[in-house]
Amino acid sequence: MAFKVIAEGFAEKSDIPDRFTCNGVNTPPALHWSGEPSGTKSFALIMDDPDAPGGTWNHWLLWDIPASVHSLSDGNAKTSRGTQGTNDFGKRGYGGPCPPRGGGWHRYFFRLFALDTPALGLPEGAKRGAMERALKKHVVAEASYMGLYERN
Repeated sequence: MAFKVIAEGFAEKSDIPDRFTCNGVNTPPALHWSGEPSGTKSFALIMDDPDAPGGTWNHWLLWDIPASVHSLSDGNAKTSRGTQGTNDFGKRGYGGPCPPRGGGWHRYFFRLFALDTPALGLPEGAKRGAMERALKKHVVAEASYMGLYERN
């Protein structure tokens, strides 16, 4: 079985409902995953927008999710499952899609990494650069799910 991640509430490559964005409740969708390689010891998650005007915008950084966990429930922005990083809004946890008004459609990727270590050794609140440096040494597989959002 291939490693895959699924976001509840919208089909892949379709519109992300407002409740998951800054125009709504700004809560993350439930995520479920399966098919990780044997030997996976933890997971890490990056949600980002590569279409942001100033370059890729980080919406959610989460790591040290135990290998026994295969889902994050809807609204679990400040989950106790894993360690939260600081997103590009300057906050820990989830920051939903919030592109500039009239800026067209943006793609939002939920990228889940299967890791060969139970912990990345990063402090809570670390930023993307530190997370990516730590990930380079430990990624054994990656799964991705993409949604679209345009703010009018």
